Amino acid sequence: MRTPDRPPRARTIDELLAQVRGRIGRIPPAEAAARLAAGALLVDTRPWEQRVRDGAVPGAVVVDRNVLEWRLDPASPDRLPQATGYDLEVVVLCNEGYSSSLVADTLRTLGLTRTVDVIGGFVAWAAAGLPVVPVTQADLAA
Repeated sequence: MRTPDRPPRARTIDELLAQVRGRIGRIPPAEAAARLAAGALLVDTRPWEQRVRDGAVPGAVVVDRNVLEWRLDPASPDRLPQATGYDLEVVVLCNEGYSSSLVADTLRTLGLTRTVDVIGGFVAWAAAGLPVVPVTQADLAA
């Protein structure tokens, strides 16, 4: 299969991730757990299928990726009650720590400058033996 010619200034996803990760903070799962315990907002962006299959992090706020910016922007009329201001510490968790880097960069652009992501995502969180609880279909309806 032929790779299409890239337009000028276009980047591969690996190049984009490297650029984004140069602008954000990234923390290991144990530090994410400590920050959650200290009051940081842990945002789980994984889709429901992954949460049902693998479990959830107790205390995490689940925000679908397609509405995340509207729910966390302190200036948005559609923000979550937890989006209390620009000084909010946000820790973003995805499945393996890739899309969370992109999300963290976007949230920092919105002014949430204390946003970081979890290195290795939920997979690393669970592998570190940190708390995981099962998710049922009833949990998803709540």
